[in-house]
Amino acid sequence: MDIIKELFSLQDLKYRDFMAPIIPSVPVEKIIGVRTPQLRELSKKIIRSGEADNVLSSLPHTYFEENQLHSFILCALKDFESCIRGVDSFLPYADNWATTDQMSPAVFKKHRKELLPFIEKWINSGRTYTVRYAVLMLMQHFLDEDFDPVYLRRVSEIHSDEYYVNMMLSWYFATALAKQYDEAVRFLEEGKLPRFVHLKTIQKALESYRIPQERKDYLKTLRHLDK
Repeated sequence: MDIIKELFSLQDLKYRDFMAPIIPSVPVEKIIGVRTPQLRELSKKIIRSGEADNVLSSLPHTYFEENQLHSFILCALKDFESCIRGVDSFLPYADNWATTDQMSPAVFKKHRKELLPFIEKWINSGRTYTVRYAVLMLMQHFLDEDFDPVYLRRVSEIHSDEYYVNMMLSWYFATALAKQYDEAVRFLEEGKLPRFVHLKTIQKALESYRIPQERKDYLKTLRHLDK
């Protein structure tokens, strides 16, 4: 299968022009312009054709859509060891938030304990989208039955000048306020978060339908505690 040819056959130039400002870290010439549902279908076609390994082994890719296909193929892997190795190998090449945020392998849900050492490794990587992905995994897998306050503290210790890292930190803490309010609100009360993250967390929490109004009213009073 000629994957590049397949991608260009699905090209929508108006969609490309729509996507370019949304993923500014990717040069427009690296964006073909293929919608996500079509990419997901193409990834399934690649898997059925037996060519998934060719995609996973051909790093780095040229186009944004190739990275999307790569992430969707990884999400379909049912063996944890193969999947985690694939994700770990791929993350250094992830150059935008859309690719990382849409990469959520189902197999991780059954192997959360084994996932933790990789999350710590990714947090320490120093790479913007790898760090973002690490926090995303903590948000998706460790704010419910496997929650531990230590994860909140670990995320609060991440200090970055990168917008896409700080937005994820804010998203994480806003979600924590919805799921683990008593533990999460202390980080705002004690001013433990960087200024941007503190204020953006409160903004996102105020926009959330999962947080009761009385808690939102209290969160408004914590705006002045930012660093």
